[in-house]
Amino acid sequence: MKRIKMIVLVAFVLALAFASFSQTPVARAQKALVIAFIQTGSESGWRTSFTDAMKAEATKEGIDLKFTDGQQKQEVQIAGIRAAIAQKVDAILLAPIVETGWDAVLKEAQAAKIPLIEVDRDVKVSDPALYPVTRVAADFTHEGALAASFVATAAAANPKWQTQCNIVELQGTTGSSAAVDRAAGFANVLKLFPTLKIVASQNGDFTRDGGQKAMEALIKSQNNLQDICAIWSHNDDMLLGALVALKAAGIKTGTGGILTISVDGVCYAYKALADGDFSANVVLLPSLGVQAYQAVRDVIAGKTVPKWTVMPSPMNIGAGNADKFQKYFAGGCAGYYQG
Repeated sequence: MKRIKMIVLVAFVLALAFASFSQTPVARAQKALVIAFIQTGSESGWRTSFTDAMKAEATKEGIDLKFTDGQQKQEVQIAGIRAAIAQKVDAILLAPIVETGWDAVLKEAQAAKIPLIEVDRDVKVSDPALYPVTRVAADFTHEGALAASFVATAAAANPKWQTQCNIVELQGTTGSSAAVDRAAGFANVLKLFPTLKIVASQNGDFTRDGGQKAMEALIKSQNNLQDICAIWSHNDDMLLGALVALKAAGIKTGTGGILTISVDGVCYAYKALADGDFSANVVLLPSLGVQAYQAVRDVIAGKTVPKWTVMPSPMNIGAGNADKFQKYFAGGCAGYYQG
């Protein structure tokens, strides 16, 4: 009888152990990832679309997303990272407002063994070991190069600008990788074309209001833009704001006027392309969530991830495509046009 009881007891213990072993992976699979997303803020239409896309993808994938609006302030973003570390989240996604000033908080995240991944903008660190685990973003330098290539091609096709094409530039947030890299990419291409030259730049901080004020200043300083062939803006919102100042001054842009090009692909940029106010536009896709969340899973699983997952940057040309862009704008620009 004792032997039978012992056999039953052993069988019961083994059954419990097997059940615990078999259920553990299921329990882990069902546990929602807790991810902190530290956004720069909401300075532009693209930034808002980016935030919405990240939240929507997190909901779709069952991720518990802890969102921080950085309010265009690095100190707010750093506080958000420290709060995420205190909450012991599974990972942190950071869209840094500027490139430098992150070393201390990056050390803190590493010490807490919480992987930090960049989405969109980039950082510069004093020690390569502090660089985030990976980055999911477009190539901003390439975007600037695309924009300059368009200006060079369009200027060469117009007898008025073949011998000299003067350009004015609307710059994004000082110290941000998007502004630094787009300016560098544009300038690199201009070195190949001696007839193309940036004659004046104004900072518009990536906002519509900033773009309008910057353009008002450029119109005054550059003789009503009489000798300007192109306006190069680091993002759509600044150029959309600039259009207000340009129209008020009676200056024609786009079709039959000064060339205009910017980066992002916000919905109203397609309206401007359709109306002939924008000449061209480089698209910055806001849907980084799929790649970013997969990167988090791969890092947690111990997989090797690339230092940079480069998102595509298609370009739209306004000439001959007005009907297409008008239809797209009328449909709400769902998902952003991808060329």
